[in-house]
Amino acid sequence: MAIGLGLGFYLTPKTNYTFAEKKGEKYQKIQDILEVLDKRYVDDVNGEKLFEETISDMLHKLDPHSNYIAAKDMKDAKESIEGKFGGVGIRFMVLRDTVCVTHVIEGSPSILAGVKPGDKIVSVDGKKVAGVKISNDKVMELLKGKEGTIVDVKVERSGEIKNIKITRGSIPIPSVTAAYMISDNVGFIQIASFSVTTSYEFRKAAMELLKKGMTKLILDLRNNGGGVLSTAVEIADEFLPKGMTILETRGENSKTQRYSSSEGGLLERIKTDVLINQYSASASEILAGALQDNDRAKIYGRRSFGKGLVQGDFNLRDGSNLRLTVARYYTPSGRCIQKEYNGNMEDYYSDNYDRMMNGELFAPDSSLFVDSLKFKTRKGRTVYGGGGIMPDIFIPLDTSDNEEYYNRLRFSGVFQAYAFDFVSGKRSDWKSAREFSRDFKYPLNTAKMFGKFAADNFAVPLSNLGMQKSKKAIEKTLKAEIARQIWLEEGYFFIINQTDAEVQSVLKDISK
Repeated sequence: MAIGLGLGFYLTPKTNYTFAEKKGEKYQKIQDILEVLDKRYVDDVNGEKLFEETISDMLHKLDPHSNYIAAKDMKDAKESIEGKFGGVGIRFMVLRDTVCVTHVIEGSPSILAGVKPGDKIVSVDGKKVAGVKISNDKVMELLKGKEGTIVDVKVERSGEIKNIKITRGSIPIPSVTAAYMISDNVGFIQIASFSVTTSYEFRKAAMELLKKGMTKLILDLRNNGGGVLSTAVEIADEFLPKGMTILETRGENSKTQRYSSSEGGLLERIKTDVLINQYSASASEILAGALQDNDRAKIYGRRSFGKGLVQGDFNLRDGSNLRLTVARYYTPSGRCIQKEYNGNMEDYYSDNYDRMMNGELFAPDSSLFVDSLKFKTRKGRTVYGGGGIMPDIFIPLDTSDNEEYYNRLRFSGVFQAYAFDFVSGKRSDWKSAREFSRDFKYPLNTAKMFGKFAADNFAVPLSNLGMQKSKKAIEKTLKAEIARQIWLEEGYFFIINQTDAEVQSVLKDISK
């Protein structure tokens, strides 16, 4: 979510901004103060760091989403927006001080070079990565690089060391993380973020499901922190007939712009319901708001985050970037859903904690339904603005798995590690996630072995009482993580959605 909110909306192409000398004179004071500090302060001053912190603090006085991005951080920001990076195309985890390959992306440089799931990376370009303390970030730093460059890796496979040369390529960052038929005629698509490539991924996924007989769709936008505005518009366009308003943007120094749907939407005739929660933000809210206001879909879940501001990117002379709020956006009914901001970033981002404390995650907060924020959908239904998208059908937060021992296990990483070990030699035992879901059986004493594994490798002491209370939750999560080891996120959600109270609630309604 932090990545999505950091991206905001990529509204305009990056601009190399030219500064007007006369207008710049009134800001000369900032430069003068920094110069005096640099020359006269009692201790050494890191001028660059001080300047960057000062700029960020100044921008956050304006609004919570304007931001300064240092030149050194622009590469990561660009990758998130474009949905790709230069690399080798593997997913891995560090387990017992060993870099373990969990997946090799289809068509990637690694699969072409002969890397296989289950391989253990011993070294990268001669640098030892096995048997030493190493972080995920450091491994990524070693493997990522410019497309076309070569990286030498040594892997251990079945006790044998293999030398492999991999030519780095363009590696996609998937944003449509799951797309499958959840019942005979109901499809399920989950969008995790909005990058430049998301609308292409979405159309591809939707077309595949239509071929499989999809007549209804559950669109999952939970925990989606947003991203690229134009992508949200393009996806909304697939649901709406020609001429429908998707959103409007307005700003003091920006031209008002109205976005409307075109003809030929891929999903115009597909009944759709949308899932959101308190972490659905920015582009997620644009899409949900457009479908809600045009009476195209029912919205299920809990009130969304409440980000109704649009950012534009401005390149600065040193390669850094100013991501500045340039407009507010309004849903088709005229709502601005930006939540209040008092200038305090901590208060702004602790809002979801406040919602938990005041009970809003378990029952709708009626104090938010005020006449001044009342708007009408295309067919005359009442919706409310201010502080996010209000769902049409509220679903309370499910806390049935909220047990201390289970939570410690979840946050330790033990499920992923145990699943990696479990699938060793078994990756081809099941042809599909559906077959796995139907036929998988836990070996005897799995709970006991799992508890001992967690205690020995992740310092989570075995609790017999905790294991007893959390047995169903542990087994469900472990099965889902085993599926993820073989079929990535789609495998995980195929399993987890079978007992997800929110998904099942929507599935029950949409199937009527």
